[in-house]
Amino acid sequence: MAQAKKTKAKRDAKKGEPAGDRTVASNRRARHDYDILDTFECGIVLVGSEVKSLREGKAQLADAYARVDDRELWLVSLHVPPWKFASGFGGHDPDRKRKLLVHRHEIDEFVVKTQTQPLTLIPLKLYFHEGKVKVELGLARGRKLHDKRHAIRERDEKREADRSVRAATRWSS
Repeated sequence: MAQAKKTKAKRDAKKGEPAGDRTVASNRRARHDYDILDTFECGIVLVGSEVKSLREGKAQLADAYARVDDRELWLVSLHVPPWKFASGFGGHDPDRKRKLLVHRHEIDEFVVKTQTQPLTLIPLKLYFHEGKVKVELGLARGRKLHDKRHAIRERDEKREADRSVRAATRWSS
C-alpha cells in the first residue's frame, strides 16, 4: 500500500501538481476572458453522490461563478452530473448552488471588492487536496475584445522569444 502512494505522488509531481492534489476540472476559458487579480482556496459543501461523481472526474466549470448571498459565499452553475450508481438513492440536483467554505473576513473582503470595483468571483479549478474537494476562486476583471487580442499577442511574442533563446543556446553549446 505504501508503494502505491509513493508512485501516485511521483505521478502527480510529474504533472506539476503538489503530491496528493488531483485536478477534477479547470476553467481554462476564465484565464482568456478575465484578468485574474487574486486567487483563493476554499472548501465546498457536497453530498456523497457528488463526491463520487467528482472522483470519476466529471464536472463542468464553464459557466460557474461565485456570489455572496446573506453573508455566505455560494457557487452557482457548477454542473456535477449524478453518479450512475446513486439512482436508487435519488442522487442530487446537478445544477444546484453549493456553499463555499471561507472565513468571514474573506467574505467581507469579497463583498467590498466586488461592490466598489467591477470585479467578479470565478472558479478556476476544482481539485482534491488530502481527500477533500477544494475550489480555487479567482477575483477577476472582465476583458474587452481588444484586451483579449493584446493578451494573445503578448503570449505569442513571449513564446517566440523563448524559442529563439532556446535555439541560440542550443547552437552555442
